[in-house]
Amino acid sequence: MSKKTLPNYYMLLIASIMLVGSSSITTAQTLKINAQSSTMTILGTTNVHNFQSKVTQISGELVISGKKVQSLKVDVPVKSIKSNEKLMDKKTYEAFDAEKHPTITFQLIDAVVQKATAEDIDVVLTGNLTMAGVSKKITINTTGKALKAGTFQFTGSVGLKMTDFKMKPPTAMLGMMKVGDAITLKFSIVLVGDPEINALLTK
Repeated sequence: MSKKTLPNYYMLLIASIMLVGSSSITTAQTLKINAQSSTMTILGTTNVHNFQSKVTQISGELVISGKKVQSLKVDVPVKSIKSNEKLMDKKTYEAFDAEKHPTITFQLIDAVVQKATAEDIDVVLTGNLTMAGVSKKITINTTGKALKAGTFQFTGSVGLKMTDFKMKPPTAMLGMMKVGDAITLKFSIVLVGDPEINALLTK
């Protein structure tokens, strides 16, 4: 196989996995999130200024079994959410009730490929997002591409409302600063396959 055809081959393979799975994969295969290469940012507003917090820890994996995606789970420790303001971080952890519910979790229910080209694929993910102990079904539009054999990147964003998860938007300075209910989660997730997937991709 020439180098020019490799990207097209990768995207056809991952599209087949997301749609119905690859018939060449007969046992469970796992792609793990590479935390060092992945990013996640929370964007929001207050009545004083906009804010941005970054997720500094993220973990999870995509498991493919037989001819379908078996599971996709993403975990984020609440206290890994960091802004440039300690007071904002403290109020964020309180809103999430981090001591009682220390982890934000996304669990995939379904993945549907909307479009696939030689360069990338558009995938709609449906799953349960759990924050502050409350789970809600959400839909996320993502774009995926192959970075190299066995390594894939998915990017996207999703709008959320804290009150949908029974969270109270934080306030500070005796209530003078109020955080808006709506936030946007932007992400770039890199998944790395095990040696068996790498071998399959390079055939």
